Amino acid sequence: MRARSALPEGHEPFCEIDLQKDRKTALAVNLAAAAVAAVMAAGMHFLVPVGELFDMEDGLGPYALRFGLLLVLMIAYLVLHELTHALAMKLLGVRRVKFGFTGLYAYAGCEEDYLDRGAFLVSALAPLAVWTPVLAAACLLAPRPWFWVFWILEIANVSGAAGDVFLSGKVLRFPADMLSRDTGVSVTFYSARSGRDPKNEE
Repeated sequence: MRARSALPEGHEPFCEIDLQKDRKTALAVNLAAAAVAAVMAAGMHFLVPVGELFDMEDGLGPYALRFGLLLVLMIAYLVLHELTHALAMKLLGVRRVKFGFTGLYAYAGCEEDYLDRGAFLVSALAPLAVWTPVLAAACLLAPRPWFWVFWILEIANVSGAAGDVFLSGKVLRFPADMLSRDTGVSVTFYSARSGRDPKNEE
């Protein structure tokens, strides 16, 4: 489970996924993310009413501080999400990680190296695996009026991983010898099998 600097002999591209170009799939992924966010928000509302986020019993200062901190933490989380992808890639042997922003989302890619199935899954799912328990712990430890600050971050963490989970699900159906090249915008998959792989057929 390490990055490769070159494709083994015989490996050829059999699938490319670019959610910027494939609008139908991108829409499905975004709808799934929205559904997850809605379920998480509605479900938690029955345990801790979201109105507590807007509670002004302690005055305007704490109220403004909560929303200010939420904004700062949301930006920090977006940066940490991509840095977690990058750290996972570096630990897997990627030589250079490329960062970018498309206007719709930020990304971390490793277009000079190729990841096998295990390495791809680790790098793709690393932010979800790392930050889900961290934010859950923050929710449990936070004072009640601050609970939703961290729960909103958790919602962003889980629903925002929809694309990573989608790609991981595809990879699990691909040939065991597959390798991937991730530019951050698109991912190309390679295998020693020639032609279109039947597992990639919809």
